[in-house]
Amino acid sequence: MTLYAVRQSIRYDFNRPTGAGRQLFRILPADIPGMQSVREAGYAFQPDVGERGEFHDFFGTHVIEAAMPPGLVSLDLTMHSVVERTAEDALLDLSPPLRGLAAELAAHRSVGPRAPHHFTDPSRRIPDSALIAGFARAQVQEGMTARALIEGLGLALHDHMTFDSKATRVDTTPEEAFAQGRGVCQDFAQIMVGALRALGVPGAYVGGYLRTLPPPGKARLVGADAMHAWVRAWAGEEMGWVDYDPTNACFARNDHIDVGFGRDYDDVAPVTGRLRLDGRQSGSHSVDIEEITA
Repeated sequence: MTLYAVRQSIRYDFNRPTGAGRQLFRILPADIPGMQSVREAGYAFQPDVGERGEFHDFFGTHVIEAAMPPGLVSLDLTMHSVVERTAEDALLDLSPPLRGLAAELAAHRSVGPRAPHHFTDPSRRIPDSALIAGFARAQVQEGMTARALIEGLGLALHDHMTFDSKATRVDTTPEEAFAQGRGVCQDFAQIMVGALRALGVPGAYVGGYLRTLPPPGKARLVGADAMHAWVRAWAGEEMGWVDYDPTNACFARNDHIDVGFGRDYDDVAPVTGRLRLDGRQSGSHSVDIEEITA
């Protein structure tokens, strides 16, 4: 078990007062039985936006909804939470051979938020791609289990891609990022989800936070941690969902703090909505994750 204090700050500055708008924020850590529990959480707007509320979307992500008043010249949203992570690697591979996964998927009757059927088809940000599908098929070996495929595909993608924060934009397609072999965690995750789906493996996009450690002998920098994205893949009825981080070539462990999941980035984007603007804006955000004692 690992206990974290998580703090996030999102700031906007506008060169002219804004009109009214409405924004949705998906930044609060999730409660996940057996994996993650939230001991406390809170947030604050400065200035106070007035009308606001909270709800959980279809996939269970905690959403903050805020009606933005006109006349804003700046906005700060700060979030703090204490999160307990208990996720561990599954040491035993209980997944079926890849060729048997389709039968288990067909026999799965649930259509709830975590049902694998929601994550088999292309989505708006992860369309079919012959290029990515060909890459995925090249990773399949005879007799491979679903879990082994998930790991092998993630490792191959990590070898193919180079992390480059300037290579892509938020609207870069998975195929574009894959073709140039460069991108950020959003690109790594969406490419892998598309590759999994091309092989008949249900794949979901996960958004959250990643605790980073400084180099040996260096102090930890406040605000140096980041929002992150990884993959949740369905490995059959007995094993269930498995989280894999292709950006770091590892299964998601206690350093990964889950906010929510969905079909692609659109379902778990940290900030969505509309705001009337007459001029330019600038924004910044920072995340600080500190391991604490109980």
